[in-house]
Amino acid sequence: MQKSIQVQLPSDADARPVAMLVQIASQYESKVYLATENKTINAKSIMGVMSMALNNGDTVTVSATGPDEEAALTNVTGYLSGEQHHGH
Repeated sequence: MQKSIQVQLPSDADARPVAMLVQIASQYESKVYLATENKTINAKSIMGVMSMALNNGDTVTVSATGPDEEAALTNVTGYLSGEQHHGH
């Protein structure tokens, strides 16, 4: 399953959203991928996510495949679109 969202991460964040995103994706057994127009990366790979350099306003498609894909998709898209920010 997949979902396209607009990236809205807190502006004061530098490397942390990347680590946070990888941490969230890694909680799930499902494979989680992020795709932009010209690149698809594994959301569990910190180097992959960093190489993607997501900017606010970018549209990204998150896809998840596996036993807990629904929860993975909900949490990863929720985090990226700024709907849920886990405490500092």
